[in-house]
Amino acid sequence: MSAEIAVLLPCYNESMTVEKVVADFRAVLPDAKIYVYDNNSSDNTAELAKKAGAIVRHEYRQGKGNVIRTMFREIDADCYIITDGDDTYPAEYAREMCNLVLQGKADMVIGDRLSATYFEENKRPFHNFGNSLVRSFINAFWSRGKNSKKILDVMTGYRAFSPIFVKTFPILSQGFEIETEMTIHALDKNLLIQSLPVNYRDRPAGSFSKLNTYVDGAKVLMTIFNLYRIYRPLRFFGALAIFLMIFAIFLFIPVLINYLETGLVPKIPTLIVSTILGLSSLLSAACGLILDAIANNARKSFEIQMNMITMSLKERRQAK
Repeated sequence: MSAEIAVLLPCYNESMTVEKVVADFRAVLPDAKIYVYDNNSSDNTAELAKKAGAIVRHEYRQGKGNVIRTMFREIDADCYIITDGDDTYPAEYAREMCNLVLQGKADMVIGDRLSATYFEENKRPFHNFGNSLVRSFINAFWSRGKNSKKILDVMTGYRAFSPIFVKTFPILSQGFEIETEMTIHALDKNLLIQSLPVNYRDRPAGSFSKLNTYVDGAKVLMTIFNLYRIYRPLRFFGALAIFLMIFAIFLFIPVLINYLETGLVPKIPTLIVSTILGLSSLLSAACGLILDAIANNARKSFEIQMNMITMSLKERRQAK
């Protein structure tokens, strides 16, 4: 039996391009089901998508993260392709991305714009800087050693997923932070990741991005910070403990030298501050150890959950 492929298009006011996007993916993946989830569009995006042959559904909670959460819950498939409805990602790469998933070579395939034409096509310089910054943070915080693969594009909206990824991904984001959250989830859970260079083209004239460079950029950086604290608590609180202890020692040494020379402690406030910082350092280290044990137990539970979902998927395929 042929594999079921689902193409997922979250859309908000994409009437200029949605018909072309649906037609392009239908030409490349003729057997796939193409879903357009309309996110409170004020234009006729939904009508045009339906006219082009897509299965149209609605998500009334605003935000890309909310749309993808509903998509992942409602749709069952053997491979999921997700892309934007703005015609910035060519459909021609979809087949190769699907093959990587269906052959078991990837749980997430990243459509890597940054190694292709993104920096030439994209006309927003702060977006270019932001993409590079986010990529650097992710690779620095979630590196698994010198031989581990680097993530080449974190913010791309063009990806393919296996069912095991889709059905185990706990979506917390509501907006454009979702791509960052996807990448960190795959890295933290040691899922198979592949990158495929894809050409990127800027939006056609008259089509406008819904991404706010500064507001959404700040949300993405905060997401990285929060997920690092949650997934890597020992490193996070350990670094904080080291910083506090160094500061405490820096303040304490002059007090100690003065005491050894004169037998007096004239700088009582400095001594008190250094003591508080030292105790805070120990408390931070203790928090890191406790939370790290909790995080490890969560990873063990996740592995058991993955085994159960894998068995369920095999039973579903055998029942077809």
